[in-house]
Amino acid sequence: MATLEIDRDAAAKPSTSRGVDLKLEIVVIPVSDVDRAKAFYARLGWRLDADFASGDDWRVIQFTPSGSACSVIFGRNVTAAAPGSARGLYLIVSDLDAARKDLLDRGIAVSEPFHGGGDVHAGPDEPYLFGSVRVSGADPKRASYSSFASFSDPDGNGWLLQEITTRLPGRIEADGTTFASQTDLAAALRRAAVAHGEHEKRTGGHDENWADWYADYIVREQAGQPLPS
Repeated sequence: MATLEIDRDAAAKPSTSRGVDLKLEIVVIPVSDVDRAKAFYARLGWRLDADFASGDDWRVIQFTPSGSACSVIFGRNVTAAAPGSARGLYLIVSDLDAARKDLLDRGIAVSEPFHGGGDVHAGPDEPYLFGSVRVSGADPKRASYSSFASFSDPDGNGWLLQEITTRLPGRIEADGTTFASQTDLAAALRRAAVAHGEHEKRTGGHDENWADWYADYIVREQAGQPLPS
């Protein structure tokens, strides 16, 4: 039997040419009770985009999370997957504490914050991006990508909140800086304000060009570039 040898380094190299735009816009989640699921996702404060039906055999409901370009769909006869089998659905937030508080205020059961076990990735916990080890509490250094919380819908479809404040290089197009919501922009401004305060301490005086400094900080932070000092 012929075998296919793969050059892992070559396979990992990104293409130098840009492909056709492919926008992920819909994730289908399997549920057993459509009305119960609709009530749950409405309670999250997500935007209801559609509720279409044809007799008793077909129904499709679409919700979009606040600030998201991707929506979720569920209903009757829209997927063959078993109800509750969707796991590892990530909701990116700029402030994990604020996101948890919002869910709790809406009556949603959400886990305490947790983070990964460093170089230990195998353990007794439910798997997520960092393996099956969930260490209690947010990441001690509050590093971007490293703090999580989880919750589930009534069928057990599993969602995770992941706190991201600074993107890794190349994750954001270099030709524009955008924010999905007013909340995300406000959080970026607060981080820039704190960093600018440290900048003024180092320089020993008021920076009259603070607006330019803020703008440079925010653009660089989102693009994953070295931050100004």
